[in-house]
Amino acid sequence: MKTIQGYDYGKVATSPVSLQELDLLKKTVLFTAEDEKYLRLAGEVLQDQTSQVLDLWYGFVGNNEHLLYYFSKDGQPNQKYLAAVRERFEQWILDLCNRPYDQEWLNYQHEIALRHHSTKKNQTDHVDAAPIIHYRYIVAFIYPITATIKSFLANKGHDAETVDKMYHAWFKAVTLTAILWTYPYVHKGEF
Repeated sequence: MKTIQGYDYGKVATSPVSLQELDLLKKTVLFTAEDEKYLRLAGEVLQDQTSQVLDLWYGFVGNNEHLLYYFSKDGQPNQKYLAAVRERFEQWILDLCNRPYDQEWLNYQHEIALRHHSTKKNQTDHVDAAPIIHYRYIVAFIYPITATIKSFLANKGHDAETVDKMYHAWFKAVTLTAILWTYPYVHKGEF
């Protein structure tokens, strides 16, 4: 695996969300062992397409000033920051599909949450940009990150039913991570 600036998987603090709470969240979004199977298949399908996926997602962000703002200072996007985040975002796709949702994975989701929140925003890349990604966009991004993945999942010749199962597993996994990423935004004891 190549070295990715700021990718600290396995080297971060313990999440305040317990594995039992994660299991309940998985149960709530109907995430099952079958979803795990289809998410792994999605990982195989997406393995060589992650750059194209990020091209699409970054095009979306770049064409929306209100989103590009979070990578900017005084209206000027920081290209180095965008590139560093892109590498980690690409790895996130693979981690979402391929990593077991264990304590280490849960810990890293919390680290990502902190990096979106004012707690740690900009620190990993030592940049001066917007100090927080507002909560509303963490939740709002569930849709574009889900809706845009289906065509990539269909690129390897799987039948429609298999593509649909990968798509729904992806949707559930993205929803889980977005929920976990909102942790720092919620008042203590209310998550």
